[in-house]
Amino acid sequence: MNKNLITTTCGLEGYNIIEYYGLVRGITVRSRSVIGNLGAGFQSIFGGNISIYTKLCEKARQEAFDNMIQHAADETPDANAILAMRYDANEVARGITEVICYGTAVRVSSRT
Repeated sequence: MNKNLITTTCGLEGYNIIEYYGLVRGITVRSRSVIGNLGAGFQSIFGGNISIYTKLCEKARQEAFDNMIQHAADETPDANAILAMRYDANEVARGITEVICYGTAVRVSSRT
């Protein structure tokens, strides 16, 4: 899977969609540690970016993204692009968050 061919748009400029394979997704579930919550609590006293949570969110999104690519490779080995990629997040329980990354796996070829 070429990461340059993963996009939030429904098409790729300069490419023809040859085949649609359907939905692919990657999911991760993360929790905050007690120590992380304490550190974030101290950061929130001073306001601004709470870097501990920023790093946690970025790591969760990257994991979900990587899992989506792996799901595409496992389920649709001929796919070389993912269109309409999105993220979503839900709180499963207090302090436990699910992050999902999903899109439509397709095979594209460059226009000649």
